[in-house]
Amino acid sequence: MHLFQNLARLVLIFCLVLSGISSVNAKDEPVVLSIYGPAPVGTGQAADSAKKGKTSGPLVAAFDMKFLKSLPQRTFEAKTPWYKDSVTFTGPLLRDVLAAAKVKGEWMHAVALDEYQAKIPLSDAQEYDVILAHQINGETLTPKNKGPLFVVYPYDSKPELQSVRFYERSIWQLKALRIE
Repeated sequence: MHLFQNLARLVLIFCLVLSGISSVNAKDEPVVLSIYGPAPVGTGQAADSAKKGKTSGPLVAAFDMKFLKSLPQRTFEAKTPWYKDSVTFTGPLLRDVLAAAKVKGEWMHAVALDEYQAKIPLSDAQEYDVILAHQINGETLTPKNKGPLFVVYPYDSKPELQSVRFYERSIWQLKALRIE
C-alpha cells in the first residue's frame, strides 16, 4: 500500500512539474494572485490584441495570501495622492513574487478585480522596492479598501517616484499579472 501511495505522489509531482504551473495554494485558501506567462508563438492570437493585454498566455503561478505572507515582508511609510496623511504599507517585494513564479519578460500588465490594467516595466521590480501590499496601517486589505493586493512604490524614497507615471502604475485590487 505504501508503495502505491508513494508512486501516486511521484506521478502527481511529475505532472505538476510537466505542467509548468507553480501553484502555491493551501487547502481552502483562495488564489489571490494569478501570474500568466507570454503566449506561446503560433497560438493564433492576433498580435494587436495580445499587445493590449486582452488575452493572456498560460497560467504559470497561482498564489494564495498565506504564501505571499510567507515571503520576506517589507514595511514602509509613504505619502500618496490617495490618502490625506502618510500611511504604512506592508507586503512582499514584487521582485520576490516574480522570482517565485520564475517569470521573465520586459513588461507586465497588472490587472485589477474590475479589469482595470496598468502596464509596468519589469525593470521597476528590480530598480525600486515595489511591494504587493496586503496591509495598510496594519489593517488587512479587502476589495472594499483597495485589496486584496495593492502595487505600491516607495514614493518617499526617490523624488522621481512622486510623479503621475508611478502613481498610474500603482494598481489596487490586484488579481493578476500578465507577463510579456
